[in-house]
Amino acid sequence: MTQKTAIITGATRGLGRDMAINLAKDGIDIIFSYNSNEDKAKEVISEIKSIGQKAIAFHFDANDYKSGQQFIVNAIDYLKQETGSPNFDFLINNAGTGAFNLISDTTEKQFNEMINVHLKSVYFLTQKALSYINEGGRIINISSGLTRFSLPGMSAYAMMKGGIEVFTRYLAKELGARKITANVIAPGAIATDFAGGSNRDNQEKRNIIANITALGRVGEAKDIGGTVAFLCSDRASWINGQRIEVSGGMLV
Repeated sequence: MTQKTAIITGATRGLGRDMAINLAKDGIDIIFSYNSNEDKAKEVISEIKSIGQKAIAFHFDANDYKSGQQFIVNAIDYLKQETGSPNFDFLINNAGTGAFNLISDTTEKQFNEMINVHLKSVYFLTQKALSYINEGGRIINISSGLTRFSLPGMSAYAMMKGGIEVFTRYLAKELGARKITANVIAPGAIATDFAGGSNRDNQEKRNIIANITALGRVGEAKDIGGTVAFLCSDRASWINGQRIEVSGGMLV
């Protein structure tokens, strides 16, 4: 069986790290990005290698779309040296940051950063990677439950994630001839350090989230990685152009 490789943006912590570990457990080699914390990247590399898979990390600043294109160049150069082929199988666009601001308080700088991080860099990084994705490969983009329900202070972030959902449907349509699927995972409230870590650290907020979630708790990073691994498996080959919310039944 041909060895498969996944490229994941933002996998040093939180959701991205859990995605990388779950994919490695399924026998997939991992190339991932980090922004500022190289030490954390090294820890993830060690963990993946302990599972028995190859792993390497390259820098990527999601606020600069050219950085994403260089990340893909670095990944492709590595693959050529390591495997003799520049091609890979799975692209997971996960890197991102949160911005909590009411519409009345959002600055142009903050809005532009959300465009760069969550829309522009994803679009052009994916564009750069397209020709290297193997036939039958998968693209998974990360959106948010906030495109379905609205919570004050997240308008700019949610708008960009809505754009990613539209982008994903177009990817599915345009790449169908190559048997490449494109889907969106939309996490609900997850207890990570995202957006200041309030879903993890603010007990009052955690109680509110638990009360509006059918399964009665805040999500954990480990709740997301398994879904990514499933979408990259042969069992999910007929799922295409879909938004899959992974929120424990938040605001159903």
